[in-house]
Amino acid sequence: MVPEHYKTSNDFDVIDVAKSYGLNFNRGNIIKYVCRAGKKADELKDLLKAKDYIQREIDHIISIK
Repeated sequence: MVPEHYKTSNDFDVIDVAKSYGLNFNRGNIIKYVCRAGKKADELKDLLKAKDYIQREIDHIISIK
């Protein structure tokens, strides 16, 4: 059963979009948390999680340069 905060009227879900774009774990989670923000009780919590994954991805990119 799909949780309400992941349901849409589309024929695809966030995981399908992430796979389609070849997103890594961090970037996929950014999309996931932004898409579900506002669908749960604490919108800010999901946006802060997205921010955390953005920072993780930035840190990773910096570390490999």
